[in-house]
Amino acid sequence: MATSKNWTKAQLKLAFHLYCQLPFGKLHKTNPEVIRLATLIGRTPSAVAMKLVNFASLDPAITSTGRKGLAGASNLDREVWVEFHADWEGLAIECEMLRRDLDPSPTMDEADELFTSEDFTGETRTVVMEQRIKQHFFRRAVLSSYGGRCCMSGVAEPRLLIASHIVPWSKDKQNRLNPSNGLCLSAIHDRAFDQGLITLSDDLKVIVSDELKRRNDQFIRTVFLPLEGGVITMPDRFIPDPAFISRHRNEAFIDNRKAIG
Repeated sequence: MATSKNWTKAQLKLAFHLYCQLPFGKLHKTNPEVIRLATLIGRTPSAVAMKLVNFASLDPAITSTGRKGLAGASNLDREVWVEFHADWEGLAIECEMLRRDLDPSPTMDEADELFTSEDFTGETRTVVMEQRIKQHFFRRAVLSSYGGRCCMSGVAEPRLLIASHIVPWSKDKQNRLNPSNGLCLSAIHDRAFDQGLITLSDDLKVIVSDELKRRNDQFIRTVFLPLEGGVITMPDRFIPDPAFISRHRNEAFIDNRKAIG
């Protein structure tokens, strides 16, 4: 990708794509992923790191905590920000394809396995590949926002963590990859949330269902009941959207489903 003084839209999309997937504390020039992107687009690691922090200055989750990012975001930066929020799925795929055009060599990323897999061919392979790319982007975006820890239990083992959808994948196509529709949860907390056994209030406090409270189960009493009324650990970016939280509480939470039924 040719270098010029001004950033191209494709370069900005790749930068924002990376911004979404890196923890806030790793938006610096010595990060290997920053260096790799800089090499691919013909810019310095310092320039890429600066652009990532420009994007941070547009992020309400960053600025609302008193952090400012780096002033100087351009109109094109803002345009890319808005486009991503309007079409997370399309732009996640587009950016992955842009990256692969610049560097077709395989990496260790989960999505890359699809390009060497012999299990799928033709149209099926394309569909599965795109699905994995989307899942990979959403997982990285959500887990990095929460610092790689379950926001309810604090568990930090990556193999036990799930990028959990607040509004299920099948219920809201437009927000399937929106990181504000995600929570970082351990596998068991994800299962309880998905089944509507726990939910969140508008101020992001955990609500435990009456069904769990009635269980005479030591594990449930030890793991779930102490969560009641506690505020989840807030993410560095992509704070859960109140509209998604409300939908989960009203549509998925088992106590409310019973009340409606």
